Amino acid sequence: MSLSSIVAHITALPVATPLGTAAVLAALNKFLPRRMADTLAILATLVTLFTETLLLYSVRSQPFVYWYGGWAPRSGAALGICFVIDPLSCALAMLISVLVLVAFVFSLRYFDSIGTMFHVLVLGFLAAMSGFAFTGDLFNLFVFFELMSASAFALCGYKNEETTAQQGALNFAITNTIGAFLVLCGIAMLYSRTGALNMAQIGRALGQQSDATVITAFVFLLVGFYVKAAIFPFHFWLADAHAVAPTPVCILLSGIMVQLGVYAVARVYWAIMAGPFAAHRGALMSLLLVIGTITSLLGAIMCFGQRHLKRLLAFSTISHTGLLVIGFALLDPHALSGVALYVAGHGLVKASLFIGAGILLHRYGSVDELELRGRAQRHHFSGIVFLLGALGLAGVPPNLTFLGEHAIDHAATLVHQDWIPVIFAFSGAITSAAVLRVYGRVYLGWGDRESLRTGKQIPEERETAGPHHRIPAVMILPAFLMVIAALGLTLTPKLRRAAETGAFTMADTAAYQSRVLDGAHLPNTFAPPGQTALTPTLISTSCAIVFGLLLAAWSLSPLWPKQDVIVRPFKLVMGGLRSLHSGHVGDYVAFLTLGAAAIGIVLGLLIRRFGM
Repeated sequence: MSLSSIVAHITALPVATPLGTAAVLAALNKFLPRRMADTLAILATLVTLFTETLLLYSVRSQPFVYWYGGWAPRSGAALGICFVIDPLSCALAMLISVLVLVAFVFSLRYFDSIGTMFHVLVLGFLAAMSGFAFTGDLFNLFVFFELMSASAFALCGYKNEETTAQQGALNFAITNTIGAFLVLCGIAMLYSRTGALNMAQIGRALGQQSDATVITAFVFLLVGFYVKAAIFPFHFWLADAHAVAPTPVCILLSGIMVQLGVYAVARVYWAIMAGPFAAHRGALMSLLLVIGTITSLLGAIMCFGQRHLKRLLAFSTISHTGLLVIGFALLDPHALSGVALYVAGHGLVKASLFIGAGILLHRYGSVDELELRGRAQRHHFSGIVFLLGALGLAGVPPNLTFLGEHAIDHAATLVHQDWIPVIFAFSGAITSAAVLRVYGRVYLGWGDRESLRTGKQIPEERETAGPHHRIPAVMILPAFLMVIAALGLTLTPKLRRAAETGAFTMADTAAYQSRVLDGAHLPNTFAPPGQTALTPTLISTSCAIVFGLLLAAWSLSPLWPKQDVIVRPFKLVMGGLRSLHSGHVGDYVAFLTLGAAAIGIVLGLLIRRFGM
């Protein structure tokens, strides 16, 4: 049997395996003991990961297009639904499976009691995210988006007896449902314009023609997917959801789900909108750079002002997702390869940090930084997770986040956006300082109990019956493996070249259309990055970690100001930002509506301003 034949037989497994296992677990919910449900869920995830590894190996030279039911295109018209298996989508699907596997392993000893429906929901989440990464059909992208959202809503409110859990899940559900509605509106507008739903066919039908309908459709898609990615001003739901979601669910929300929103916009742009926006690249770049910068700075500032560890890490996710938007905003394949590397590094690091927060919650029954002061001084291993995680957030080498930042910095210099490394350094410094401060206060006993008493304390939700007197090794081991993987993968030979190949393959719109619609067998495209000096990125990341260390040390020292003129403006800013993050879904919907309108208006003005 040829390799292509093998690939054709296993392409559906990343979606079918977790869905089938979820159906079995749901049917046997009342009869299966918990350990059997754990075993089946982990086995299904391992099979999915193994399948995706085979797919990645098979498409290392050229992508593969699989048409369900054999409904291949006729005369360039797509009659069926396809999966487009390319290196970037395979790598993303593998990261999804790895994080789901970590969440299941961590859950083995984390929850004292948990129903089988937890495994069902997580497996449905896995199937939806895998299909989201592979699909070549725009409407199916929406279908997997909705399946992913439905699973995430239920997982966020899994402790449904808690009022705050219901509120956090409700905020999450309402805002993301509005985002899904906007995505559907964008799809409907493109369908009315082209009569097609296959992304390659839509892109070929549009060519380089752009009009108000096409631009408005892209705005709807952009806003809808950026709600999922928690990009400003659509980010308000994220911290509320993380504060109440079980820790294993936070691993998935911050580690990969929000990044899929950025991936969806990139996929839609390169498959469909690269032609119509060829004359509007400057306008789109300017808009996205502003959005990404505001998101990154806002997330970093809010991150440093938190004492609730899960909210702190959630705002860190917002900040670093803003950096991903900046990387994509360059609309360059080299930058896209950096975004891919950064997604992998951030996902692994953030998973380890949330496991660290979960360990503290499991052991001490709290994730309040002030309440935990000095209580974990004997738990050196979990402390190392926070220390290495902080270095990863700052992009310190050797780390995948460093490689990603380096590729984005290089692309930024090519388009004369030399200020971008400063934003990366600032955001990395502030978010790493917040995590380093947690390490110093909780694991070293530094600082006092008063310096962060700003605003009201966030009520904490009980996830386990603890506090417990010991930390199982099965909970610590995944965190170590994640931070080690983020470091060790940088030593993989030709990793940067593989990321570049995947990015250039994804960004080659004409080749993508030929593969999907004409059945052309075209090799993966690659353009070497040329001579790219590491020194500038080394300098910026070194400055970030030095500044982060100094800021963390200062915030823990007696010299940290309490009420004087230095800290008062910061408290005023934080008070204003906290008032915006009110927790009221009506406020969030209002911001979403205003933000969507503002993006459409600003993009229109920029297109007119650039004279394109």
